[in-house]
Amino acid sequence: MSTHEHDDIFEAAIRVLLEEDRCVTISFSPGGISIRFPTTRKLAEYLSIPHYYVLPRFGAMEHDGLIRRAERVGISTTAAGTERLLAIMAEHYRERAEEVLGTEVFSVLRARGEAPGGGRPER
Repeated sequence: MSTHEHDDIFEAAIRVLLEEDRCVTISFSPGGISIRFPTTRKLAEYLSIPHYYVLPRFGAMEHDGLIRRAERVGISTTAAGTERLLAIMAEHYRERAEEVLGTEVFSVLRARGEAPGGGRPER
């Protein structure tokens, strides 16, 4: 699958984070920036589909290197997933993202996420 084939899941996650939860959890590490995704159950509920339909999609996204799943921790974006999520956020949800994150923070996240390596430092 191409990255864009997952955009419906990214959009649903963005809408849950920005419009329902009004909270975005961001982690910074030497590996880049990651953003915590809503749970698979919450996304399935938001999309009005059974939970078991969402699980293979997340498996495909993990296989494509866009997310990582950790038992009892949750789902978060990889550097590539963060870059895609922020691009969709900027294109379709900029005003809401700036409202929740702040204009300066959103701008810095976009700049760092677009840097070579998705914000990972050069070695």
